[in-house]
Amino acid sequence: MTSGHLDQIMIKDLSIQGIVGIKPDERIHNQEILVNAVLYADTRVAAESDDIQDAVNYRTITKQMIAHIEAGEPMLVERLVQELADICLANERVVSVEISVEKPGALRFARSVGIRITRSRVE
Repeated sequence: MTSGHLDQIMIKDLSIQGIVGIKPDERIHNQEILVNAVLYADTRVAAESDDIQDAVNYRTITKQMIAHIEAGEPMLVERLVQELADICLANERVVSVEISVEKPGALRFARSVGIRITRSRVE
């Protein structure tokens, strides 16, 4: 099944306080980390059964991402966004994920700076 035929589960504007960055101040002070994710999966079985066991449990995935951000202290946003994609793909029902990590206020004159990646279990 290609991603064109998959459903999209959206996690929008997840805001967590954590450490990420290379500047000395970023290594000691939490900052806002903004995450957006689109999980691609076939939701038809869950729609028919109405059973959470047949669904992508986005609450569980979100809690895992929050715990990872709060516990980790990566230097680069590139590393963090890949780790979060791996968390999403660890769910067997998620076929692919498009995910972004942003650091609001990290650049003067810009609302935010970030990275968006797309990963799939086929890669």
